[in-house]
Amino acid sequence: MPASIARIVLPIPLDKQFDYLIPAHLSPILGGRVSVPFGKQVLVGIVVQLLNESTCSRKQLKPISQVLDANSLWPEKLYSLLSWCSEFYHCSLGETLHSALPSMLRKGKPAKFSKFIEWKLTHMGRRQLTKGFGRAVKQAKVMKMLESGTVTHQDFLDEQVNMIVLRTLENKGWIKKSCFSKPTFSSFSNSIETDVDKPSLNQEQKLAIATVNCNSEFGCYLLEGVTGSGKTEVYLNLIKTVLEKGRQALILVPEISLTLQTIYRFKKRFNVHVEVIHSGLTDSERLNAWLSARDNISRIVIGTRSALMTPFLNLGIIIVDEEHDMSYKQKDSLRYHARDVAVMRASKEKIPVILGSATPALETLYNALSGKYHHLTLSQRAGNAVSTKNKIVDVKGLYLKGGLSEPLIIEMRKHLTAKNQVMLFLNRRGFSPVLMCRECGWVAECQRCDAYCTFHQHSNEMRCHHCGSQRSVVHQCEDCGTEGLMRVGVGTERLEEQLAQLFPEYKVIRIDRDSMRRKGSFRHALELIQNGEYKILIGTQMLAKGHHFPNVTLVALLDIDSSLYSSDFRASERLAQLFIQVAGRAGRSSKLGEVILQTHHPEHNLLQVLLNKSYRHFADSALRERKLAMLPPYTFLSLFRAESNSAELVENFMHEVKCILESHLLFDDTSCMILGPNPAPLARRAGKLRWQLLLRTQTRSLMKKILISSRLMISSLPTARKVRWSLDVEPQDLS
Repeated sequence: MPASIARIVLPIPLDKQFDYLIPAHLSPILGGRVSVPFGKQVLVGIVVQLLNESTCSRKQLKPISQVLDANSLWPEKLYSLLSWCSEFYHCSLGETLHSALPSMLRKGKPAKFSKFIEWKLTHMGRRQLTKGFGRAVKQAKVMKMLESGTVTHQDFLDEQVNMIVLRTLENKGWIKKSCFSKPTFSSFSNSIETDVDKPSLNQEQKLAIATVNCNSEFGCYLLEGVTGSGKTEVYLNLIKTVLEKGRQALILVPEISLTLQTIYRFKKRFNVHVEVIHSGLTDSERLNAWLSARDNISRIVIGTRSALMTPFLNLGIIIVDEEHDMSYKQKDSLRYHARDVAVMRASKEKIPVILGSATPALETLYNALSGKYHHLTLSQRAGNAVSTKNKIVDVKGLYLKGGLSEPLIIEMRKHLTAKNQVMLFLNRRGFSPVLMCRECGWVAECQRCDAYCTFHQHSNEMRCHHCGSQRSVVHQCEDCGTEGLMRVGVGTERLEEQLAQLFPEYKVIRIDRDSMRRKGSFRHALELIQNGEYKILIGTQMLAKGHHFPNVTLVALLDIDSSLYSSDFRASERLAQLFIQVAGRAGRSSKLGEVILQTHHPEHNLLQVLLNKSYRHFADSALRERKLAMLPPYTFLSLFRAESNSAELVENFMHEVKCILESHLLFDDTSCMILGPNPAPLARRAGKLRWQLLLRTQTRSLMKKILISSRLMISSLPTARKVRWSLDVEPQDLS
C-alpha cells in the first residue's frame, strides 16, 4: 500500500517534523524536496519519512503542493552524516539539510545545470590578432585571452571584462559564443597526469604517500610538515592514486583566497575536470559545481568548508589543508567544524582523510600523539629551500615611523637593494584604530558596540569592525569640543602611506579586505606579485597562509603584542600558528629568508620558544598547561550565548539556563563544571546586550547526554522567546 503521509522537515529553527497529506497525483521521494504550505507562506521542505499514520488527525493535515525532485538529493552516507551533524551540533534537521544545499535548490529551483557559455575566436578574429587593436585595450585583452583557446563567460567576468566589450567583438565577427546545457571536459591525453615537470620527492614525502596508499579503508592522517616542506606535492601524489582508481577527491582550504594558487597547481598537474566551490560563486555557479560533483563530471573538487557537504558519486579521499585554521568553524546556524566533520565523513565513506598543517591544532596533535590518528611528519624544506633566520627587534624606546622601527627599515632596504621582495604583516585594517582627543583623552567609540571606531582614510569614514556600522569622521571631541583629534595606532592604510614616503622607488601593494573587494582583484594582485611588479607587500591574514612567493626574502611581523596577554586560552596557540605561517612566506626558494619580529616584550617565553626552538616545543608545553587547567583537548566545552535589548532579560534567561543544566548534573559530579553566566567579553554588539555560559565536561558522551536532556527544557522557557540564544558545541571563539 503506497504511503499517504509525508513527514517533512522545514528550514526553521524548531527541531520538529511536520506531517502532510500526499495527493494521489504526487509521488514524493525520501530525501527529495517538496513545496508545502506553512502558515501564510509556502516553504521548500525535505521528505524524511513516508507513512500511512500520523499523530494528528487527517483533517488537520494540509496537502503537499508540489514535488520538486524525482530522486533523493543526497547519497545514503552523506544523508547519515548530515543527520549526525544535526544531532551532535544541536541544530534542527531542517536547518541542517537546507544549509547543505546550494541556494537555488533551497529556493525550489530544479536540480538541473544552468546554461554554460563559452567564447572562442573566429577566423576573422585570428587575422585581426596580427593587425593589433590600437587604443582598444579592453578588446585587446579579450582577444589575447582567446588566442590560446576557448574561454568561459565566467572567466571573463572574473577578469572584470564588461559584457559590452564581448558584444562589440561579437558584432564585429571576431569572436563567437557557444551555449551548453551541461559542462564537458575534453582531455587530449589518456594519462591522468599532464607532462608538467614534477619535483623529486624526498624520503619523508615518499614514506607519507606509501603509508596512506597501503590502507584502502578509513584512516585519519595528520601530515605535520614545516612550511615549504612540500605538503601539496604529497597531496598531488595521493590524489593521482585515487584518480587512477576512477574515484574523486575533495580538497578543503580555509579561505577563498587560498584556492587560487591551489586550483592553478591542480589544473596544471591533472588531465581531469577540477571544480571550485566557495561563497564567492554566483547561485548558478554553485549549483553547477554541486551537480558536477554529484554526477562525477568533476573528479577533483577544491573548496572552503561548505564544499564538505557536496554529494559525490565516488569519493576516494578528503584532504583538509591548514587544518588548524579558525575559518573551518561555522559561526552561525549549523555551528560545525569542517575538520571534525571531514573525519566523520571519511569514516562513513570508508576512505582516508588527510589533515595537513605546519602548525596543527592542539586537539589534532593530541589525537595523533595518543594514537587515535596516524602521525606523518615532514621536517625538511622541499627542494633547495633553507630554514629562515629569525630575529627579534625590541621597540621599547624606539621611534616608530608608521609602525616601522629604524632597524627594520635598514633590513628592508638591504633586501630591496638585492632585488628581492619584502612582506610586512599587520593584521589591522584601516588607517588608524583609534581617534583620540589630545586634551581630555576622549576616544571615538562605536555607538552600537563596546568597541572603538577605526578611521579609514581612503573612504574618509569611521567603521566598526565588529558590527560593520559606518559614520562620518568626527573632527572635534564630543566631550570638550577640542578640534584636531589624534590618530593613534597604525593600520594597513597608514603603513602603506608611510612606505610610499620611505621607499618611493619601490611599488607597494596592500592586500586586505578593503583593497581586494572587487571580484578577480585578488587573483590579479597575486599575478602582479609573482611577476615582481610590486616589491613591498603589506598583508593581513589574507596574505599570511599558503601562498608561494619565491622572491620574498624578508618577512616582518609588526604588532602582535596584544595576543600575548589575551583572556582567551587559545590566544597563545593562535599567535604561535600565525607566527609560523607568516614566517613561512620567507625563503621558499633557494634564497635565504629572514624573519623579523617587532615587539615590546622580547623576553616573553612564547616568543623565545618560537624564535629559537619550534612549534612542537610550544605545543608540548601548551598541552601540559591545558591538562593542568582541564581545558581542551582534555575536556570538552559547550557555549551558550544569548543577546537582547534588555540587560535584565538576557541575564535572567542565562541564570535559568544554568538552573536547568544544574538539574541534570549529579550533586557530587566533578566531571562537569558550569562557568558563568557572565557578560560576554564584548558585552554590547550591534546594540544588543550579550551574556554567555560555558559547560565543561570530561567526555563527549556526557556533554551530549546533558545537552540533549536540557535543550528541550531551555527552548520551552518563556524567556527563550524574548531573547536570541544559541548553543555552540566545541566553540573556537569565546568572544
